[in-house]
Amino acid sequence: MISSLDISTSGLVAQRARLNAISSNIANMSSVRDENGEVKPYQARHVVLQTDELQVSTQGAAGVRVASVETENVEPRYRYQPGHPLAITEGKWKGYVAYPNVNMTQEFVDALEATRAYEANIGAIEVTKSMAQQTLRILA
Repeated sequence: MISSLDISTSGLVAQRARLNAISSNIANMSSVRDENGEVKPYQARHVVLQTDELQVSTQGAAGVRVASVETENVEPRYRYQPGHPLAITEGKWKGYVAYPNVNMTQEFVDALEATRAYEANIGAIEVTKSMAQQTLRILA
């Protein structure tokens, strides 16, 4: 019974990591500077999950863990804004400002999916807790 709680907890932790990455992507949709103040559009981050072989139940169920947080390496979106102080001054993109290529709709759908998975893990924990209480009630 404890292993099922551990497996559900690992799911909660994994979905929390996904939601953190998604919220970072949404918060930085207009960030054209990096952490050091250099002009470089934000690159979206995505969490990669994998099976956690250390959390396996006797029935074969396994937990999940964050394998890595990958940074997208995609071309930024360019907007023509020649008066902008960060506009590119020469070359092919002269007069354009490079913005992060973050898709708000995709991020919202991913957030909804992560939220539903989080809720499902909470539901599994509640059912496990209820079964443990019923077992103790029967044995007492």
